[in-house]
Amino acid sequence: MRRTIFVGDVHGCPHELETMLELLRFDTGDRLVFVGDVVARGPDSIGVLDIIRRTGAVLVRGNHEERILRSRDGSDDLSRADHPLGWQGSRGAAVNHTKPHKPLGRIHAEVVAKMRPIDWALLEASPLYVDLPEHDVRVVHAGVVPGIPIEKQKKSTLLTIRTLDPRGEPLEKGGSVLWGARYREAPHVVFGHYARVEPQLHPWATGLDTGCVYGGSLTALVLDEGEHVPLDIEERKKHLVAVPARREYHPV
Repeated sequence: MRRTIFVGDVHGCPHELETMLELLRFDTGDRLVFVGDVVARGPDSIGVLDIIRRTGAVLVRGNHEERILRSRDGSDDLSRADHPLGWQGSRGAAVNHTKPHKPLGRIHAEVVAKMRPIDWALLEASPLYVDLPEHDVRVVHAGVVPGIPIEKQKKSTLLTIRTLDPRGEPLEKGGSVLWGARYREAPHVVFGHYARVEPQLHPWATGLDTGCVYGGSLTALVLDEGEHVPLDIEERKKHLVAVPARREYHPV
């Protein structure tokens, strides 16, 4: 049976990713889906991009991919195209901006310096979200604001949300209410971005970022063909696979 393997934030850690594929006995009949942030902070971002191409994986865009792409228009400011997706499309079409140049940081500049045309093409082709109806799953990098249709979500929300403020507005920093705890609707959302020791297991959302690059682990969710994410948390845990990081590559 064809499996779909959803992989959390890799952040330039190809060794752990290769170990994961070996552990799962990844085969050409399987499908890999990455929740974004496959580059930056780890030891070999280009090596991870090579694995993604080799496996024919689906890459959903994360905020680090977006920051690298924006370096070519003179900024890594994610708010520069913060329009509802219904206006600019799921891939985030280019728009004209007037904000001043914001220099790219060292970590991302090092990745950019090694990027080849095939790497730029891979990042450019990455959508902001992917729907997999056979699993009743939507994959986004960071998450969504509950109750708002996907086409009306802001780009910055999909790339950076972690929590909600008291009014239900998205926050990347601060806040104590995880957006996933308030999300109670189909489809089930699989996401990354918010590194935690354990996966986020909400009734209708699963967070897979377990901080591999910070010395944690790389986590994947594995579903058989046509299988839905179990609502029961204990049952869902049986579909999770984790590979511990070799070491701490980047400070928390």
